[in-house]
Amino acid sequence: MKENILIDKSIDFAARIIKLCKFLEDSKKEHIISKQIIRSGTSIGANINEAQYGNSKADFVSKLHISLKETAETEYWLRLLFKSDYIDDKMFDSLLNDCLEVKKILISSINTAKNNK
Repeated sequence: MKENILIDKSIDFAARIIKLCKFLEDSKKEHIISKQIIRSGTSIGANINEAQYGNSKADFVSKLHISLKETAETEYWLRLLFKSDYIDDKMFDSLLNDCLEVKKILISSINTAKNNK
C-alpha cells in the first residue's frame, strides 16, 4: 500500500532533517534556516499520518496536499542551504533525492485518491 511506504519514507526523511538541523546548529552555528526546515521537513510526515484518519476522501486529499506544500517548502530550504554553502554537494544531493522521492509518491497518492471514486 502506497500510504505505508509514504509514511515510512516521510518518517525516515524527517529523521534526516532532524540530523541536518543538529549539524547546522552544532557545526555551522546556523539557527534561522534550520528552524524553518525542521518545521517543514517534519510536517510532511505528520500531515501524511493525519490524512490516514481523515473524515472523508476530500479530507484525506487535503492533508496530502498540505504535505505536498511542505515538501515544496523543504525543497526550497535545501536549495537555499546548498546555495549558501551550508551543506555540500553530497549532502544536498542525498537530501534532495529523498525529498523528491517523497514528493513523487505524494503526487501519485493524491492522483490515485482523486481518481478512485
